[in-house]
Amino acid sequence: MLWPQAVKDRIKTGHDRELVHSYPYRSACPSTVWAELVEGATEELFLAGYTNYFFWTQVPRFSEAVRRKAESGCRVRFLLGDPGGEITRQREAIEDVALSVSTRIRISVEHLDRIGAVPGLEVRYSCADDAVNHVSLSVFRFDQEALVTPHLARLVGHDSPLLHLRRQGAGGMFDRFAEHSEELWSRAVPVG
Repeated sequence: MLWPQAVKDRIKTGHDRELVHSYPYRSACPSTVWAELVEGATEELFLAGYTNYFFWTQVPRFSEAVRRKAESGCRVRFLLGDPGGEITRQREAIEDVALSVSTRIRISVEHLDRIGAVPGLEVRYSCADDAVNHVSLSVFRFDQEALVTPHLARLVGHDSPLLHLRRQGAGGMFDRFAEHSEELWSRAVPVG
């Protein structure tokens, strides 16, 4: 027998191959992973976290990278929660932290405003009907890879788990999360 059962049990097959790594906390994912994924994206950088605030603290010279990516033809999209929305207010009450959800969103918008109007860079707020689905799941796409955070009940994003996915074929976990974020994007409203 070429492949003993012990080996077969350890080999990833099918859609399981899409899981590159899992982290019990988003904050446990090394900053080098985030930076490498941002730098490596050439076609699609879609950041669909509710605040996306941490990118400016996690990735060195992130604003420069965003501008450079967009100017080089990479499609760069940010999907944010509405800082004045009801779901944002509810989430702030749940988290009960000094750096509120609306403040984190506004900081992201401020950084994006400083980048200015660059073709290929789009920023939207999720629509009110989708906000509850957006606040509970962050999907960050970098071409054919994604970092996904399913937010746990009363925890801030950095305390929730994170999955690193790499697309291996149609219909896998990567595609399912990508479709989710695209659906939210399709009904989102432009910022500004």
